[in-house]
Amino acid sequence: MPNDTITAVSGITAGHWTHETGLTGCTAVLAPAGAIASVDVRGGAPATRETDLLRSGNLVDRVHGVMLSGGSAFGLDTASGAMRWLEERGHGFPVTAGVVPIVPAACLYDFTITEGKVRPDASAGYDACRSASSDPVVCGSVGAGAGVTVGKALGAERAMRGGLGSAVEQAASGVQVGAVVAVNSWGEVLDPANGSVVAGVRAELRGEFHSSIDVLRDRASASPFAAAENSTLAVVATDAGLTKDQAQRLAVMAQTGLARTIRPVHTPVDGDIVFALATCESDADVDVMQLGALAARAVERAVLRAVREAVSLPGLPAARDWASDGR
Repeated sequence: MPNDTITAVSGITAGHWTHETGLTGCTAVLAPAGAIASVDVRGGAPATRETDLLRSGNLVDRVHGVMLSGGSAFGLDTASGAMRWLEERGHGFPVTAGVVPIVPAACLYDFTITEGKVRPDASAGYDACRSASSDPVVCGSVGAGAGVTVGKALGAERAMRGGLGSAVEQAASGVQVGAVVAVNSWGEVLDPANGSVVAGVRAELRGEFHSSIDVLRDRASASPFAAAENSTLAVVATDAGLTKDQAQRLAVMAQTGLARTIRPVHTPVDGDIVFALATCESDADVDVMQLGALAARAVERAVLRAVREAVSLPGLPAARDWASDGR
């Protein structure tokens, strides 16, 4: 079978560290040879590291990996482990003392279904890098998607499992653009093909859902709401030769994939973020409009794969088990 994940992009590898009982983990997306990079932060509650250097005009334009992690802000420590792994192999920004690997990171809050006693740390980040390969990315309840939830408008008791997904799209020129997404949204996940809810706020009957929009519409303005305990984290990557500004536009356009599949998205209590990487290994002409549209489509498909491949926990069903037809 062809590789329909982000590792189909030349120059990209990926790997997970998952704590099965702690229900947390991290995911490394690596570009050891360096990738032009940028970022677009839309959520109101981000937990990030090394995003300022990705702004246009700043010195460093290449990164050597991106870490996506659970553990809330504690999970940012996974980037230190990734730096150590990359440095040991000579990958990084050259300095007089050797190399400094550049590894931006973003974290999500996955303590909703645990007490947060297990948190991804530097050793977890190192192990995720050690497991990284160009094999198809394992999706579902793994890595940064191990302990995530979606559809929290009526609290955790009505939520469902989120997950981690990946997909890739190819342009006629052969250029690839892929995405990996860890879905931990306050809102519900929709299939844009028909507008149906795939995973969200569970209603009383199996296979049925409450609308997050209706919950928002009907609540009293002063009623308590969820804290900043949500985030959807994404990396999009292409083998096209982009500039830093073009990579930033790619990240912006890729956010459309989140807007198509998550309702509502980019809220004050979500730390939604998209990193964009360009390995520049293809010599095909660059069409940023085309790549951006395909990146959004890859994100869209990755979000749906994340929740469809997640597995249920007691009292917290995944989409595959909540569907009314049992699929």
